[in-house]
Amino acid sequence: MFDMNHLNSSHIHQLADMFRLLGDPSRLRLVVALCGGALPATAAAEAAGLSPQLASHHLRLLKAARLVRGIRRGRQIYYDVADDHVRHMLADMAEHVAEPHREDSALDDHLEPTA
Repeated sequence: MFDMNHLNSSHIHQLADMFRLLGDPSRLRLVVALCGGALPATAAAEAAGLSPQLASHHLRLLKAARLVRGIRRGRQIYYDVADDHVRHMLADMAEHVAEPHREDSALDDHLEPTA
């Protein structure tokens, strides 16, 4: 597992920018759609419920942030998640969101009292 203590200020800013990009529901829907495998831009747009023009704009931003990559096949560009890190991060966060919510008081029971 990656040691988070090795993150420097530049890494923190890059992470914040990536999470900001993924904070937009349209962009997040595009990346989630691409987690299933490479899709042509028009199919990715349709899967995300976006116009092709808007999807193209979002895909450019996601590509610049290295969250997705474009692969030319003939005259079409297929988009895919950039790597398994992105896929795993989204799967882990989706699992976190879907798991039953525990009350904060349950956590308090396990914390040491502070003086």
